[in-house]
Amino acid sequence: MAKIVVTKNLQLLPDQIKRIKSLGEAVIYNDNVFSKEEWLKRCDEGEIICSSSGFRDEIYELKDKFFSLPFVNVKWLDKKRLKERNITVSYAPGSNKEAVAEWVISMLLTLFRNFSSLTNIENAPVDEVLKETQGLTGKSAAILGKGNIGKEVGKICKAFRMKVKYFERGKNLYQVVKNADAIINCLSTNNETIGLLDGKFFNSLKKGSRFITFTDQRICDDKELLRALEEGILAGAAHDAGSSFVGRTDHPLYKNLLGHSKLIITPHIAYNTDYSNRKVNDMMIDNIEAWIKGKPINLLD
Repeated sequence: MAKIVVTKNLQLLPDQIKRIKSLGEAVIYNDNVFSKEEWLKRCDEGEIICSSSGFRDEIYELKDKFFSLPFVNVKWLDKKRLKERNITVSYAPGSNKEAVAEWVISMLLTLFRNFSSLTNIENAPVDEVLKETQGLTGKSAAILGKGNIGKEVGKICKAFRMKVKYFERGKNLYQVVKNADAIINCLSTNNETIGLLDGKFFNSLKKGSRFITFTDQRICDDKELLRALEEGILAGAAHDAGSSFVGRTDHPLYKNLLGHSKLIITPHIAYNTDYSNRKVNDMMIDNIEAWIKGKPINLLD
């Protein structure tokens, strides 16, 4: 039987634990904090490894392993080094699209309707409370990237009767974002997107527009984002600190953006819902099952 190790608490549900145990000899750890040495020791206990984020170069110290990763972003993995170590990786593409789309829409509503400053207030002048806000109906949204999340966001924006345009490979970025009321960065990380959202990009935006991002910080220049807010190019922005470790409010990226009056910052939690946690772990187990059957799916290509 295959030896399977779950290296940390992945919030597995009882039926998911049962599925894993039915596939082989399983060791499932339920704690969250361990050192590099402990992580490597746990990985050595099995040939099939289920592990969440929090490791990077350590994976290349292993050999002859199959990893099923319960998350979407695997761009940081070096395929050449993995091949040299005979390490195969599967992941969970599209598993977070619903949750991240929900986060995007909540940020859109907050930025346009000004909910954050109109909640739990008291002793405020009526004229200030009833100051007109902007709805989403009739507004134009430029969605950068038409992958799983971009398409999900676009579908919901259209349900709010927004006008939706997509930027994808082959299109002119500046033409797509021209006159957009909301710009939503859903771009994946590759050689064409790293550094794409720079000063020139922010200078091209409509004055008073809103910008939302949750992706790798290498795509978007945060200094230029802050400048655009200061100069009034942007009326507001939302950022999920996508390059930080999940939930870490002490991460430099999160701390550097914290406290700006026009910027909503969350500590890389856009993906985190009961539905997405169920879905991502189901996909992780599906990947293991397919690998054991000799018909692997969702492999890192």
